[in-house]
Amino acid sequence: MTPVQIESVRATPGVSGFYTDDQLAIKRGAREDGFAYAGEPLTDGFESVRQAGESLLVDLELSDGTVVRGDCAAVQYSGAGGRDPLFRAAEYAPLIEGAVADALVGRDPNDFGENAAVLEGLRQDGSRLHTAVRYGVSQALLAAAARTRGTTMTDVLANVLGTEPATEPVPVFGQSGDDRRRNAEKMLLKGVPVLPHGLFNSPSKLGPEGENLIAYLEWLRERSSELGPEGYEPRFHIDVYGTIGELFGAPFDSDAILEYVADLEAAADPIPLQIEGPMDVGTREDQIHAMAELRDGLLSAGVEVDIVADEWCNTLADVQAFVDAGAADLVQVKSPDLGGVHRSGEAVRYCEGTDTRAYLGGTCNETDVSARACAHVALATDAAQVLAKPGMGFDEGYMIVENEMRRTLARRGHAPTASSEPEEVTADD
Repeated sequence: MTPVQIESVRATPGVSGFYTDDQLAIKRGAREDGFAYAGEPLTDGFESVRQAGESLLVDLELSDGTVVRGDCAAVQYSGAGGRDPLFRAAEYAPLIEGAVADALVGRDPNDFGENAAVLEGLRQDGSRLHTAVRYGVSQALLAAAARTRGTTMTDVLANVLGTEPATEPVPVFGQSGDDRRRNAEKMLLKGVPVLPHGLFNSPSKLGPEGENLIAYLEWLRERSSELGPEGYEPRFHIDVYGTIGELFGAPFDSDAILEYVADLEAAADPIPLQIEGPMDVGTREDQIHAMAELRDGLLSAGVEVDIVADEWCNTLADVQAFVDAGAADLVQVKSPDLGGVHRSGEAVRYCEGTDTRAYLGGTCNETDVSARACAHVALATDAAQVLAKPGMGFDEGYMIVENEMRRTLARRGHAPTASSEPEEVTADD
């Protein structure tokens, strides 16, 4: 019997679950114009401050006629914080159907580790392929290995990474977008473990003295007790996109910053609080120093707020550098920025045995296919939390990620048990 091989690779431009935004222009004051932004873009590649998100749909056909999929997608704030430039699907389709297909056609789909390594090793004009390309093609390679082995993508990844998969769903982190109150209420009604992101991505949203964020946390705390299910113990996670640093400036262990973060802690109390991206100082080295300075200051002041690394923490090497320096309580493993999905798994694994937890993130600008692949990375590595994605409406992304984990766990023999005995069902005479 002829072994199954990779027969062909097809790439079709598609849409993503959100939009790409010029973060620099927004921070510099681009004015909201309905759902769009008025003003000139400042980041290379952008034609407007907000643009429709794009994806590249990868179909990998095997010699037995099976077709598996992966979706190339890039983060909402492409080109910011050391990330790869804006992703244009039509630009990269010929590359995938050309050089990438040439490298993969004829290979054994069972060997995910080797196939993923081949993909990571490809070069275009002397540089590694765009992270979005490696991200999407690796998803298809992972799906191909699972299909030919007759197992789950979780099991394939666990085998490659040498991990013991989770036996319960990884806590999901919901993101609200700008509709931060209505969407937070949705999360509370569904008992989402980590919420709500908040999208405080400009000084005006934070408030001249940071008062808007304090008021929001006070409101969120009250609504959690009013709307959350019985026994609900959430964790608040707010992304501030460097605006705290812009408001107060360095040093980041100053009395003013420590007092402000203590005020945030009090506003959320008794619910634990995580603050993502408190500052953005322009380089990885400076960001690590600033984050470590803040973290040490909070520890000395007895402020129990966790800080989360995002900007300048993009690649596997970046994650390792932040963890080694003790610069964060959590690092966001921003899956599209690491390239192949297995690289995200390696980044999560690197946090094992340290005092830094791994948050398997990504972006609202992904697709349902990439989100499902990431759910398997989360299960395979038992990450601390995983992002609900794609989109900013919350419900859809939460459904996709949570259900993928639940059905995978059920297939692996870890289905959740019923909370009570089912009623006896009888037939009418």
